[in-house]
Amino acid sequence: MNQSDNSTPEQNNSGTTSRRQFIQASALAATSFFIVPRHVLGGKGFIAPSDKLNIAGVGFGGKGFSDTNNSYNNGANNIVALCDVDWGLPRVKENFTKHPNAKRYKDFREMLDKEGKAIDAVTVSTADHTHAVVAMAAMQRGKHVYVQKPLTHNIYEARALTEAARKYKVVTQMGNQGSSNPQQKQMVEWFDKGLLGTVHTVNLWTNRPVWPQGIPVPAAVDQIPVDLDWDLWLGPAQKVGYTPAYHPFKWRGWWNFGAGALGDIGCHIMDTPFRVLGLGYPTEVETSVGQVFIKDWTPEYIPEGCPPSSHVELKFPATSKNKSVVKMIWEDGGIRPFRPEMLPEGEPMPENGENGVLIHGDKGLLICGMYGEDPKLYTKDGKKIVGDPKPKPADGSKPLPENGHQVLWTEACKAGFNSKEHKALTSSFDFAGPLTESVLMGNLAIRSYNVRAPKADGKGFTYPGRKQLTWDGKNMKITNFDEANQFVKREYRQGWSLNA
Repeated sequence: MNQSDNSTPEQNNSGTTSRRQFIQASALAATSFFIVPRHVLGGKGFIAPSDKLNIAGVGFGGKGFSDTNNSYNNGANNIVALCDVDWGLPRVKENFTKHPNAKRYKDFREMLDKEGKAIDAVTVSTADHTHAVVAMAAMQRGKHVYVQKPLTHNIYEARALTEAARKYKVVTQMGNQGSSNPQQKQMVEWFDKGLLGTVHTVNLWTNRPVWPQGIPVPAAVDQIPVDLDWDLWLGPAQKVGYTPAYHPFKWRGWWNFGAGALGDIGCHIMDTPFRVLGLGYPTEVETSVGQVFIKDWTPEYIPEGCPPSSHVELKFPATSKNKSVVKMIWEDGGIRPFRPEMLPEGEPMPENGENGVLIHGDKGLLICGMYGEDPKLYTKDGKKIVGDPKPKPADGSKPLPENGHQVLWTEACKAGFNSKEHKALTSSFDFAGPLTESVLMGNLAIRSYNVRAPKADGKGFTYPGRKQLTWDGKNMKITNFDEANQFVKREYRQGWSLNA
């Protein structure tokens, strides 16, 4: 794979060769052929085949459809292989039609083995429980990877992928596209200028889950769709029978596959405060969750499923950017924070209250939407600062979809590991890994909340995990409740491994 820009300082912007090049080429012509680069012959706007990234897409029946096609960028790159375990999904069929020359696979391992030499980069947009095994297999073969949020299903996997990206020297990006929103930079600048002062509290909330959650475990059905390879879909997860209550979308509410509301939206909403404040690993976490009653006076106990709603509090230590401990409060399932005092009357909450971010400093209040959009800063002395609108391309073309998040990754892949384009990415695994670990720390607390033991008299249960948990981020360990550490990592089904 060649670099994205084969021009040199001796080549002018119109694509013609310079005088010096012409003289050098003329001298060479007496003994050899003068070979003109393809991009020169093609003229303005031409992209030589050698300048295109060869991309394979794994999982494109849902969000992966836009991930692959945004990376394809209207033909600026090639889609050389497509892999999905369910060829019956409408978007899978549409993508097969859109890219008729792409090789088709159901098993990503077979795809990588057979097409590896033709692949430069891989997009991974499967269900959460297979993100890590697909991405790791690609990175071990030297392939750059774009992985949907959350980066992984559990904390151990996130750390493993972060370290692997450095080990194998590949260009990475997580699919939290709001991180490429230029308005994020404005909020960082506001904080760095001291307009917020010292931040002490952050509120995050979402209307998710918008799928069935907190319900009893569904029963398997007898008939598996003919186009679906259910065993491959399960991947490293524990084996259970097929039901449409899991696939293609509702898997998010089950720990065997998904990561609940936090996994779905946490990497979007937590991105802004994580970036603005320069946060790292949290040190403490505590939670409470909503209950479901089907029988009078008897709450349902469904440890296999994510709760209908949750309240999570994370504590982050002071940093060089922010001299105070930060309490981050997450709420989902329709629960949201009350209107802050510093928000003037008549000013709306972000996204009409459905999703949003409130960052409370001792000098001001910063608010924005899920993807860092529509930022506003309200100062204690009554000033209101509104973020600039997203800039439009200077050439008058349409803005790139999703803030150019996938396109920027492809250009960084062409430029190579540790290039300036790579370093400019907003969610490479060096950033996305710790962010994902913090998001998944909330899920560790939620699952610990459900750990129970029978009382000595046999009447009821105790719940020893319903307390503030302390976290050793460096060693990935809860230090005051050992049973919680079972949720740091999962046991893979036989035949599957991460091979970090």
